[in-house]
Amino acid sequence: MTSGRAGAVIVLALCTLGLAAVPVEASSPVGPENLAPYRTAQGAIPVRGAAASTDGPRLRPGTYTDTISAGQKKYYRVELDARTNAYVSAVLAPPPGSAVQPTDGIRVTLESTDGVKCSVSNEVSFGSATSRPIADYATRRIGDGRECQSAGDYLYSVEWTGSGSGPGTGGWPVELKYMTEPGLKAGAVVPSAPSTWGTQAPEPAAGTAKGVSGGTGFNDAPAVGQGAWKDELSPGESRFYKVPVDWGQQLFLDAEFANTTTEQAPVVVGGLRLSLFNTARGFVRSADTNYLGKPAAVGFGTAPAAFSNRVSAQDDTGAMRFSGWYYVRVTLDRQIDSTLPMTLRVGIGGEPQQGPAYDGDATAAGFGITDADRAAAQEGRIEDGGAENAALKALGIGAIGLGTVLLLGLGAWALVGRRGEATEQVPSPWEL
Repeated sequence: MTSGRAGAVIVLALCTLGLAAVPVEASSPVGPENLAPYRTAQGAIPVRGAAASTDGPRLRPGTYTDTISAGQKKYYRVELDARTNAYVSAVLAPPPGSAVQPTDGIRVTLESTDGVKCSVSNEVSFGSATSRPIADYATRRIGDGRECQSAGDYLYSVEWTGSGSGPGTGGWPVELKYMTEPGLKAGAVVPSAPSTWGTQAPEPAAGTAKGVSGGTGFNDAPAVGQGAWKDELSPGESRFYKVPVDWGQQLFLDAEFANTTTEQAPVVVGGLRLSLFNTARGFVRSADTNYLGKPAAVGFGTAPAAFSNRVSAQDDTGAMRFSGWYYVRVTLDRQIDSTLPMTLRVGIGGEPQQGPAYDGDATAAGFGITDADRAAAQEGRIEDGGAENAALKALGIGAIGLGTVLLLGLGAWALVGRRGEATEQVPSPWEL
């Protein structure tokens, strides 16, 4: 799309919505209150979890939104068959700049109606005073000797954890996702996981780093492939990217941050954080490093993706159990006092291997990658809807309270964009 056509689309969208844009210079400092909020999935269904396990709303495979407040535990019901592996995840997405305690977070559980857990409940916390989208899942895996093998109703719960006061009475947005992975064909031989693997990233690709603008979460993360990708983060900001990983392939990540131009930069312990989530939004691993105002980098590698990894005793290896998209989150601590350029180096090691003999279309269910996905990753693009949608996503219609709107008069809205760009206005997940 040319810049002229993109501008026309944006103007048309603004006129249709009856909104007045307030321009923001690209070089303007961006405070936490002006960072783009987490973008929920298009078509996500609002639901209200119940305090009583018998009253939880029934969820089918798909994506949903709810809210959670400190001290709450919310129940939902899912119907499982006796053939497929089930994954229920939750993303806690506080508004940018929210006050959090390092121990604040959520616990995700999948259990039978008589209280037998289908897998270990996974608990995830912020780990610092910087708010950001955090996520994990609970599972029901088909296999001999495992719990929850029968078809029927099961309970999916999300519980607030931590000692902080957390969100107020309105709660913080939670995005729920229920996915089912096909089982294997009868008599299928499960490919064995490699017993050893490399620890060195592939040689970096020649050429300059490509520009990319990271997303606010799992739904608007641009696809990136092997190579170097340039972006920038503001204090308190998290950006997401997704990488296609095939069976037998390892992922190597390195986030390199530039020095600050501030004369006396604050020393921020754990100020740079790099995290990885798998295809079903399960946590894989995370690493952080201190920021002293000088150039700094943080990185790690993974085990090769293998179906057999799901029986591993190592959590970070067990999470590398799918072929598909893996999601990278890079976070800049809110105490860092300037926007920093960042280069994300992505290395994909190993040749693609033959996957398991699924009894169904795993790729259609969200577990797998296609040639089109790989092509998108080499271009660093978001693949959900064409040029006009991309222009609309660039609109930054921030979360503005009703009182602010009334003060502005005549229904005019102030649009504040991330680094001067706007993002598509989507229904707030807490407007249920």
